Formats: sequence, structure tokens, C-alpha cells
Amino acid sequence: MRTKAPRGTYDILPEKARDWYRLEEKAVSLFERYGYARIVTPTFEHTDLFQRGIGESTDIVQKEMYTFEDKRGRSLTLRPEGTAPVVRAYLEHNLSSRPLPVKLYYMGQMFRYERPQAGRNREFWQIGVEAMGAMDPSLDAEVILLLIHYLRDVGLSDLNLHINSMGCTECRPRFISELRKSLGNYEDQFCGDCQRRVKENPLRIFDCKKEQCQENLEKAPRISDFICSSCSDHFKSVQSYLEETSTDFELNHRLVRGFDYYTKTTFEVVSGRLGAQNALGGGGRYDQLVEEFGGPATPGIGFAIGLERVLLALSEESDQNRVHPNPLVFIAALGKESKQKAFTLLYQMRSQGISADTDFQDRSLKGQMKMANKRGATYTILLGSDELDKGVCGTRDMDTGDQQEISLEKCVDWLKQKLREKEQQSE
Repeated sequence: MRTKAPRGTYDILPEKARDWYRLEEKAVSLFERYGYARIVTPTFEHTDLFQRGIGESTDIVQKEMYTFEDKRGRSLTLRPEGTAPVVRAYLEHNLSSRPLPVKLYYMGQMFRYERPQAGRNREFWQIGVEAMGAMDPSLDAEVILLLIHYLRDVGLSDLNLHINSMGCTECRPRFISELRKSLGNYEDQFCGDCQRRVKENPLRIFDCKKEQCQENLEKAPRISDFICSSCSDHFKSVQSYLEETSTDFELNHRLVRGFDYYTKTTFEVVSGRLGAQNALGGGGRYDQLVEEFGGPATPGIGFAIGLERVLLALSEESDQNRVHPNPLVFIAALGKESKQKAFTLLYQMRSQGISADTDFQDRSLKGQMKMANKRGATYTILLGSDELDKGVCGTRDMDTGDQQEISLEKCVDWLKQKLREKEQQSE
């Protein structure tokens, strides 16, 4: 039996899981403040959902999906992204009957078969939002600002926003025609994949990271020169809302994102702390996707954040910006009666919202104090027969070494006050 995780996957160990949980907790708090409600979709879907939604010519569909047949021969795929499943759920459960726009958020694992590298794995985690049922450019701006707000809230500062317009089904075909014609003049200078893309879907060439292909794109026409007046007006309005909130952005005519369903506004936030794989999150409009899945014409917009990328960027920030666990109280007890009292204290502390733990290995007092240090305890409570006889507990501030005795009856309230004071001092 193999005892090593498959390539491109990894275990989230307890010390990292704290950081992971904090990122999710921040998302829940912030997204719901913006009026988004959580939705949870299955880990796998029918394969054609992604083929139709993402696009047959994309690398994800052609090369990266984990597709398998179930016992009845039905083709299923582990979800490579979150938007298509949310749109499917929107239609299946008639969510359009709710007040529009319907604002949802999700978090969970995605799967793509690609070469593992820093911040990119075959099983990876995303947090995302989707807003369906409104074309208003102010909604575009809200979604973009929510992405930036979240990244700043978790402690990132060196952020750059890139935006573009992908046009719509009316104006984009003319751009694609001109792009294919232009790229065909020097098609042999592209890599093998991009030579195929010129014929199938030239927009996907913008996804290529190879330097030679990127240099050749300098000669290509820009989509901004082809978008219709409606798309242009929409994009200008989005920019005006961002400017109104003093949000800096960069117009990036190469930003087309990786899926065929995008229309009009596309955006991406990159980190100045990372290398070539510097995108933390991004998204855009998908005004035809609901219709593509058999529903009524319904505009939509959303984004997804790669949690591995966020953690990687956080590791490059100063220690004060990193996510830290809640303060911990450790109870060091000696003797059977003391352990019983410690058990009661643990329950009382946890009931009052205090993170607390104790020894379960009958260690010596010295051993328990070492354990408290290893666990990063803020306070240690000392309980022995002498303390029990006096109806007190000893307390030690693990930062300063200060010790004092506190009545057992007042211990929990005293700790709550001290922990509150430490939290205020750290702000």
C-alpha cells in the first residue's frame, strides 16, 4: 500500500489548518456583509456541464479534467471550477424566483490535471462568489471591490487590479475573425498548442505563458478596438465606479481569462510578492451562460480566489500580516482530584468561548509546562492539591512569566478579561 499522497495533492496539517480556517472565516463574514449567501454544490457533475460551459477548445476541457464513467456508463467529471455548478443549481432549483440579483458564494476543492508548481496543485481550493440577474455595471464594480476587500482583510497589501472588456456575442466575433487573420500571418512562430488554437479558438492564445507566443501577440489587434458601443459604455461605467471609490486599476487588453463563457467585464488581482504565477483571484461577466444551460437570458458575474495562492502570498508578507490562531489557555494539573477539577474548568472555559486544552498523558509538571510552550499557550493554569485545598488556581502569563493565584470561582471571568486586554493591546 502506498503511504504518500498522489502527485499534485497534499495534506493540510493542523498548524496550517488554522490559517486555512481563518481564510474561510474571513470570507463568510465579509461576503455575508455584502449580501451573499452560501451555496454548496457536488464535487462532481455531468461532464457535458463543463464541456458546454467552459468551452470545448479550452485547455481545461481538452487536457485537464478528471473525467470518469460511473457503474452505469455515465460520464462524470470532478469539478475544475465553481461557476458552472452554481449556475446549474440556480436553474435546477429555480433560484430566479428569488429577489434579483441572486448573490451566492462557495468554497471547496477543485480538480485539474496539470503540472504541479508553487501555488498550483491538481487538487486545489477556491472561494468564489456569483451574482446572477442584473446587468448593472455597479454590480461589476461591487464584485471587483469585494475581491480586493477580502484580499486586504486577510492581510495582503501589494495588490494590483487588472481589468478588460471581452465584448459580447455581437462584437466579439468580428474581433476573433480579425485576430485569427492576423495570427495566421505568423502562425508558424507559435508553439504547437497555439497553432492549434489559431484554428479552434484564437482567444485561448492569450492564456499561453511561453515568451515567444507572448511576444508575437504584440502584433495582434486589441479587443478594445472592436467592442460595440453598448459594451464600451458598460466598461466605462465600471471604470467610473472604481474611480469613484479611489480604486486603482490597470487596463490590460490581453486579459481574457481562461473560460469561453466570459463576456464584457473581466478582471484579475495579482500580487507583487509572487513570481510568474502571480494571480490571486479573478473573474468576470458571463451573460450567456445561463441561457447556454437551457435557462432564460440571465446576466451574471463572479470571481474565484485560489486559497493556495493567497497563503503563498501571505507567507511573503511581514509576520504581523499573517493569520494567527486564537489565544490558548493550557491547564496543567497534578493528581486525580486536580485532573477532575481541570476537566470541569475546561468545559467552563470552552462554554465561555475560550480556547483551552490540558494534558492527557500524565506528564510531570515540567513536562506539562513544556507542552504549554509548544502549543503556544497565552496563559497556563496550574492546579495541584495545594491549590485545591485553598480553592484557588495558579496562573502564569506565558509572555511575561508573571504568576498569581486566582479564586477557582473567578478563574474563567478573570481569563476572559485578561485575554480581552491582550487582544486590545495587539490591535
